[in-house]
Amino acid sequence: MGGSGHRATVRALLDRHGRTYAEEAAIRLGDTPQPLYQLLVLAHLLSARIRAATAVAAARALFDAGLRDARRMRDATWRQRVAALGEGGYRRYDERTATQLGKAAELVLDRYGGDLRRLREKAGGDPDAVGALLQEVPGIGPAGAAIFLREVQGVWPDCAPYLDGKALDGAERLGLPADPGELAALVGRAELPALAAALVRAALDRSVADSVPGVDGVAADTGGRDSRR
Repeated sequence: MGGSGHRATVRALLDRHGRTYAEEAAIRLGDTPQPLYQLLVLAHLLSARIRAATAVAAARALFDAGLRDARRMRDATWRQRVAALGEGGYRRYDERTATQLGKAAELVLDRYGGDLRRLREKAGGDPDAVGALLQEVPGIGPAGAAIFLREVQGVWPDCAPYLDGKALDGAERLGLPADPGELAALVGRAELPALAAALVRAALDRSVADSVPGVDGVAADTGGRDSRR
């Protein structure tokens, strides 16, 4: 498949599956404290071994309960956080996650004044450094940091292109280049978060790849790798 074929595949993928997880969670992502914090919460929830739809629903339930910024999350009771997670169907990990969300909010407030742009500044905009600092937040491991970076690259352009191993697994399944630079060249900068999300969906669900015209399903099986988003 040549360059024009790759572009056609990417366009078909985006047309069918090019919605970011932040959009699904009704986060209007911008470079301001509240949506950046909400993205952190979403990344935390998505990084657990649980269905993405459940994690998104739980994030929306937390925000609908008023826990939209670090201060409100910290000041909520543990039971309020558990109840909101349960409302979203996030029951398997609700008690532990409620505790982690409170501790994470406290760290974000104490260290960054509730504003994750300060984390970016501390990291000098370097995505590896951003990821390392994110992993100091309770509940955020490598998978959570990767989710955050994939989604935030649209508003933090110095972190772009961020197409990690999970996104590259999806590219491989679709017969696309397994190189971040080559993949990024197939779309505009503003579409990078949507491309990353769509590629991750293709990695996690073979039917996503099968739904894209021109993909014959011969790409490598990625099932043996880390299945988390």
